[in-house]
Amino acid sequence: MEFGFFSFIVLISFFVLVLVVRKLTTFFKTYKPKLNLPPGPRKLPFIGSLHLFTGSNPPHRTLRDLAKKYGPLMHLQLGEVNIILASSSETAQQFLKTHDIDFASRSTLLMSEICCYGNKDIVFAPYGEYWRQMRKICMLELLSAKRVESFRPIREEEISNLCRWIVLQEGSPINLTQKICMTNFEIMARATFGKKTEEHVKFIAIVKEGMEFMSTFHIADVYPSIKVLSSITGLKRKVEKVHQETDRIIGNIIEEHRRVDAADRGNHEDLADVLLRVRDSGSLDLPLTIENIKAVLGAASTRSSAASKRKQRAIEINGYEIPARTRVLVNLWAIGRDPEYWEDGESFIPERFLEKQVDFRGNCLEFIPFGAGRRICPGISFAIAQVELALAMLLYHFDWTLPNGMKPEEMDMTEFSGVSARRNTNLYIIPIVRRPFSS
Repeated sequence: MEFGFFSFIVLISFFVLVLVVRKLTTFFKTYKPKLNLPPGPRKLPFIGSLHLFTGSNPPHRTLRDLAKKYGPLMHLQLGEVNIILASSSETAQQFLKTHDIDFASRSTLLMSEICCYGNKDIVFAPYGEYWRQMRKICMLELLSAKRVESFRPIREEEISNLCRWIVLQEGSPINLTQKICMTNFEIMARATFGKKTEEHVKFIAIVKEGMEFMSTFHIADVYPSIKVLSSITGLKRKVEKVHQETDRIIGNIIEEHRRVDAADRGNHEDLADVLLRVRDSGSLDLPLTIENIKAVLGAASTRSSAASKRKQRAIEINGYEIPARTRVLVNLWAIGRDPEYWEDGESFIPERFLEKQVDFRGNCLEFIPFGAGRRICPGISFAIAQVELALAMLLYHFDWTLPNGMKPEEMDMTEFSGVSARRNTNLYIIPIVRRPFSS
């Protein structure tokens, strides 16, 4: 009996010893010295700092508030993902200018991996020869000043259609947010694919659905090693459905373009025509496939430059260590309202730009709506031309009042809790024709 008990104790001790040895072996194999990371909030097991983003405050405001406490260079752990946040123009300079080549690749997300054909578009393509070639095509062919100017008739026609519709609604509240959004989609779709077709209308609908995915936080993206999460949440199925429909529509439009003889197009090339012409010219260092063209055309209508960057190798910034494969976010919203540069930065005071000349094309980092550095948004000229014309027409031809006697200061300016900081509710407003609009 005593011998049996003694044997049991020895057996248990042996198993405990084996377990301890395995734990120690694993520890020493994976041990890394403690890094001198930038300061940041306390991290909880498994979730990191995700609990800080569960309130009603939009993420960009939460990040701004955290930066006030921990500084303009901050470390966050969201699930499995390490994030470095830059919240001032000085820290943004380090990532977007000084060390921009080290941060020239984008973070891979489930949405971009599926919908961009394995990140083959311009926005999410890894920094390298393929990206440089696509960027060159984009700047010299797709979005050059000459090409953007060639789309002027499309912009004028669609914005004129918008104004004519508004004239008919004079004196009644209209959903201006929805109408401007649809006008923007129409312009982008026509510039990308040309004339309106039944597929054109379907494409706009699927693009809107895709943009909702891109603007929303997904738990699967902060736990990339747990592949099953995207299936459990239903995200993967929804994204694949959007991608399949987008692929079908763009495929049909490309086939239609390939059947049209170049002579029949004349000088009216859309973006699909340009990419097919470049592909058929045989002048590229890397061959351009139909899949590549689909990825670029899809991105032209659905993506923005507001994507996180991924660190390729370890580096030191401002005395802190930035590990390899760390995601970097630049809070453009916070920088554009930094009290060090902007007086009463959260108030709408357009006159401030008359007194202070600020370049918004990536040179003045206190105001970078299109980003800066190598991955600056290539569609700046296209966007400016579109916004300037629409804004000028709406202000020149109409006066505007709020419904039900509402005062401007009574408007709900709560922001959308997502990637973009747009107004959470649509703008309903009453148009009054000030200058007649001639067709």
